[in-house]
Formats: sequence, C-alpha cells, structure tokens
Amino acid sequence: MRRLIPTGQAARPVAFTEAPQPVPGPDEALIKVEAIAPNRGETFLLEHPTPDLLPGKDIAGLVVQAAADGSGPGIGTRVVAHPTQGGWAEYATVPTHSLAVLPDTIDNVRAAALPLAGITALRLLRTAGSLAGRRVLLTGASGGVGHYATELAIGAGAELTAVTATPERGERLAKLGATVVHKAAAAQGPFDVVLESTGGPELPIALSKAKPGGTLLWFGQASRTPATLDFFQLLGGPDRVTIQHFHYAGAPYGPDLATLIRLVEQHRLHPEIGRVTDWTHTADTLVDLRERRIRGKAVLLTRGTP
Repeated sequence: MRRLIPTGQAARPVAFTEAPQPVPGPDEALIKVEAIAPNRGETFLLEHPTPDLLPGKDIAGLVVQAAADGSGPGIGTRVVAHPTQGGWAEYATVPTHSLAVLPDTIDNVRAAALPLAGITALRLLRTAGSLAGRRVLLTGASGGVGHYATELAIGAGAELTAVTATPERGERLAKLGATVVHKAAAAQGPFDVVLESTGGPELPIALSKAKPGGTLLWFGQASRTPATLDFFQLLGGPDRVTIQHFHYAGAPYGPDLATLIRLVEQHRLHPEIGRVTDWTHTADTLVDLRERRIRGKAVLLTRGTP
C-alpha cells in the first residue's frame, strides 16, 4: 500500500512510500482510508520528525476487517476514526474504542474534519463547565478548534468574544453569533472563562481580561512562543484567577466522535472546510496549513472524490 512519511524538508514535508498493509490487533479494525484531515500541530511535528513518526490522526473510511474480539462495527461499515498515528495511508488500524459509525447523511469530507479539533473543543468546553449566560473569551479562534468551540459555546448559551488574526477569518464566527476582535487587548472584559490557545505575549493580555475568580484554560501555543507572566503585573489585574493547563488527549475517543456526528447530523455543528483535494497534494497542503493560508480544515481524499 501507499503511505505518506516525513521527509524533514520544510518545502515538501511528506512523500509517498510503499509499505506493508498494517495488521490489526485483536481490538482493532482495519480501515480503508478514504479521507484524511491534517492538523496544523502535525505540521510542527514534521519539521523535526522522529524516526518512528507515522503521521495521521483524523480519518474517515470503510471497515475492511472487523476486530477479532468482536468489538466495533462489521465489514463494510463507514466510520470516522482517531488513530494514535499512521492515518496518512491507504489502510490504517484503529482501536474500536476510537471510531464511530457514520450515517449515510454525513460524507467523508465532513467526517474526517471532525476528530482532533472537534474532540478538543468538546472536552475543552466540558472542562469549562456550564456556559449558559457566561462571558467567554476565545483566542486563536481562526482554526478548526476555534470554529467548533465557538459554535458549541454559543449553542450552549455563552456570550463569546473570538480573537482572530484577520477580519476575513472572523466572518463566519460573527455569523455564528460571536463578537469578533483581532487582538486580545481589544476584547471588552471581564470574562468568566478565557480559552487561550496563542501563548506568547497574548496569554498575559488574555489573562488580564478574566474577572476576579475567573478561569483561564490554556489549550495551545499557536504562536510557538512561550508565555511570560509577571507576578507583580498580575497584582494589578483580576484577583484569584485560576490558570489550568488543558490537553485533549485520552482514549476512548469513540463516544465523543459519536457526539460530534450526532451534532452535525442535527445541523448543530457545521465543519468549516477550507480545502478539499486529492492526497497527492498533501505536501503543498501541509505547507499552506502551517503558513495559515487555509481557513478552517483541509481534507485530502485518497480516491479523488468525496
């Protein structure tokens, strides 16, 4: 089968190679991959790849070999899945606890765009707690997580302010009901909850927008710059703010994938797809993702059609 592997080259970060078809474990299904959706964070891993890196965590496809232990769906079932790695290939093995069955109404493109970003948004908002009537600030809202978090938070009753890099990137968020600004400093606080994914100099600014006793959930560092906090400067800001580090990872992922599929089917969640193309264009797409030239998710098709 064909598989994409890292090259370590910035301009062409992946290349095709021939590889043996993977052999599933007892609790794994073998998936014929039909659509993959790279994430910007994966482009960073490709800059200095480890020897064992097999990229690919967001896929949709068809079960061609059911799990030997009887768990999970049978042969011929369409699924969305979140493997630990190895999804950028014609075939991938996935634990049955980390996939969900797709209804006929959900195509592979929208399905593949859901896993990492959607699961992150779901779990982030669960960590934040009830949002009905609460004021929320979301930084780095232009990406996949930001779009899902915005729609889910507003749907849950939050009054949300989204920070986006440009007006163009904020257009859809404004249509969803968010107040859009382009610098954290421009956000009109105070906020009950701050969802921070930028890091660098923006984090302390976002923190200053929290209300006394509020919470900042730090779930990313898109700027790729560490944040510096000044204890004495914080004394002039909100008192007793809690800073909580958040990372989405932790199987099983199947229940959250099923929730995301249900929300899409009910028209309560709308993946934003900025590019759909054949996976022969993966290298160029990864560069464009890394350089923020794609708004929303990019989806790559292994067969050329959705």
